Amino acid sequence: MAERDLEFIHRFIPATAPDLDVTLLLLHGTGGNEDDLLGLGRELLPGASLLSPRGRVLEGNMPRFFRRFAEGVFDIDDLKLQTHALYDFALAAARRYGVAQNRMVAVGYSNGANIAASLLLLHPELLSGAILFRGMVPLMPDSTPDLRSTKVLVGSGRRDPIVPYREGDALAKLLASFGAEVEAYWDQGGHELGMDDLTKAQIWLRRQFSRSGTV
Repeated sequence: MAERDLEFIHRFIPATAPDLDVTLLLLHGTGGNEDDLLGLGRELLPGASLLSPRGRVLEGNMPRFFRRFAEGVFDIDDLKLQTHALYDFALAAARRYGVAQNRMVAVGYSNGANIAASLLLLHPELLSGAILFRGMVPLMPDSTPDLRSTKVLVGSGRRDPIVPYREGDALAKLLASFGAEVEAYWDQGGHELGMDDLTKAQIWLRRQFSRSGTV
């Protein structure tokens, strides 16, 4: 069953690898839910703990993490509000489930990638890293975040009709300008995720966040 407190409906899957203390914060795309990325999380880093919240905003009947006025036009006030709420949720969940706050890595797809990027910009102390699939610049922060200890992978699709790959390039450059160690790649596909995305993210994640470099 999904947990229904801590402000977000969510699922938590405890770690099964005793020497792996990474928690993947899984953030779905528009219309997704807390179950959508669990399989991806297990594939990306087997044995890691998984924390997967459902977005609290509804667009029609589709869950999202924040409101928008149109495709690619965000309600910035709501984005900030929901980002702060997600930050509070992540801290509370870390305390409840006994996971390390400083070993949390976001894995976001589309709308989930955008709020993950917003977390990096507004609460840079929360995440050790992030995988941002099909994301774009969500907002410009009022103050300069210190991302010098943060590692980020940005994955864009060259044929993406929803998020043009230049948006991913802009996101990668923005995060790097604040000190993040950023890797970016451009898949030949569209908005959907493919095996190339999975393979690149697996390699990157295990290299960056596995204690011994292997799992």
